Amino acid sequence: MAELYLTLSRDERLEALGVAATASGRPVHLLEKDIWAVWALQGLFDSELGEHLVFKGGTSLSKGYDVIERSSEDIDLTYDIRWIIPELATGDPPIPASRSQADKWTKLARERLTDWVKDKTLPALQKHAAATGVDVTFRVENDVIYVDYEKLIQGSDYVPPWIKLEFGARSTGEPSETRKITCDAAKSLPELEFPVATPKIMLPKRTVWEKATAVHVLCAQGIAGDRVSRHWYDLVKLDDKGFAQAAFDDKVLGQEVADWKSKFFREKDRDGNVIDYHAAVSGKLQLVPDEKMRKDLEADYQKTIDAGLLLGEPEPFEQLMKRWEALQRRANSK
Repeated sequence: MAELYLTLSRDERLEALGVAATASGRPVHLLEKDIWAVWALQGLFDSELGEHLVFKGGTSLSKGYDVIERSSEDIDLTYDIRWIIPELATGDPPIPASRSQADKWTKLARERLTDWVKDKTLPALQKHAAATGVDVTFRVENDVIYVDYEKLIQGSDYVPPWIKLEFGARSTGEPSETRKITCDAAKSLPELEFPVATPKIMLPKRTVWEKATAVHVLCAQGIAGDRVSRHWYDLVKLDDKGFAQAAFDDKVLGQEVADWKSKFFREKDRDGNVIDYHAAVSGKLQLVPDEKMRKDLEADYQKTIDAGLLLGEPEPFEQLMKRWEALQRRANSK
């Protein structure tokens, strides 16, 4: 029987991950963080909470579909809106009829989500920690839980020694499917048993539209903040696997995302005009940043590379720019 990685001594764990790092070419601190990410997902989706949770975002693409070659970072999760405010979210899909109604839904969902995170989710993770005998601590900040672990080795400041679990409750998370995810280090250490999780994961084609419209908003606002270049990078990787085209071909799904964001994520462009999500999914999607944004994105992308978060040989930024231009043309030609 394989020995449990989590029961090894600190020195044994460090030695094991050193072997995995040599075999995989990935730094020890990133392999370690990935293990804790899978551990956290295991605790959530093995509990009774898992039935109404959906794992989404960039980390779900790398862990669930091997779409992006990026290390595990923040974990985005959606708690089904139909369960957090069942008396309001009754439609199919459950989208409010007006902005005022959306504000009412959002206020109630946030209040209940904060309580749910504190009263239900935190105890589930604490129970998981006790059952697996691990030494971690938890911090709760409204709808976010941080899982702090004792790092084995000093890594990059860009990669802190905690797992950030960020919860939302303004959608169903559908369409989704259940997939098995494993730790990256497990491939190099078959003699050890690592955490395994089976979360429900948002289908990549939905993620394409969510990321594409998020990029559209950033371009309209001229904003390129810290850690945002990953959204553009992820779209290219989704395209490599055929998911971008599948999304562009599914205009019904695009309209659903536009309906949802129009109600819950109303944004304005740099001139103060309300951003039209329906136009974005109907031939006016903007994925190509202006010159100032381009420079900021390039600097942010380089930070990601320097931190070792991108696996393999990262594409040059200029090549990514050309891919964004091509993606924008294809999205708008349908």
